[in-house]
Amino acid sequence: MKIPLAPVDRVLRWGLSGLCGAVLVFLLVPVLAVIPLSFNAGSYLTYPMSGVSLRWYEDFLTSPRWLPSLWNSLLIGLVATIIATVLGTAAALGLDRMGGPPRQILNALFLMPVVVPVVVIGSSLYALFAALGLTASYLGLILAHALLGAPFVVITVAATLSGFDRRLLHAALSLGATPPQAFRRVTLPLILPGVISGALFAFATSFDEIVVTLFLAGPQQRTLPLQMFDGVREQISPTITAAATLLFLASVALVAVVEWLRRRAERLRTRRSGEGTA
Repeated sequence: MKIPLAPVDRVLRWGLSGLCGAVLVFLLVPVLAVIPLSFNAGSYLTYPMSGVSLRWYEDFLTSPRWLPSLWNSLLIGLVATIIATVLGTAAALGLDRMGGPPRQILNALFLMPVVVPVVVIGSSLYALFAALGLTASYLGLILAHALLGAPFVVITVAATLSGFDRRLLHAALSLGATPPQAFRRVTLPLILPGVISGALFAFATSFDEIVVTLFLAGPQQRTLPLQMFDGVREQISPTITAAATLLFLASVALVAVVEWLRRRAERLRTRRSGEGTA
């Protein structure tokens, strides 16, 4: 006797939903387990908690070790993001105008920082920056983080350009707009969600980077991930859980913004497609 197709589809759908739920739990439970420990009144990272306290958040916000590392991460991340966004957007626009093997070769080269192991990039940059006197400097660390973040800008902007209607740009040029004006008033507003998404990914990459930072940072350039690494290696302080919780919340906020930008870009693309059809 053959089983009807509808019940089979329902079972498969339930099975896939259960599998997705199990994977989600597997990914989130280790992260979410850290959040209650950040409010632990005790000095050990163990359950059950001995009480509830904000002492570790207070230590994070007032400590001469943690707060400067946070400001270093923000400063380096913001400047590196600006550089990566400008260079990555320009690269994506250039690749969009090319075709054939040169485009494929250049696209592969732009994505090399994503493919090559970070330890190889860190050691190579250390050898190069040591010869240039850029080790243990903010400039060297910013350039390294921009190098790591630029490929994400290229990917997101290139994906946005794939749905770009060039007739709008040609129409602006035919109406007397100069190429810079056409880019500023037509191209940039349409690809802006992709540019912002790429910038957010570049900032998250910089803010989370530790391997390259280990190679290039000096005592004055200690970032928050590097401080957390040293905290785990030297002394396991519950302040690490407070820092991890704040980083997790910041990551959730970034993901929410990226998703909002994606939906906004979809609505704009749908609306303009409807207007073009009309």
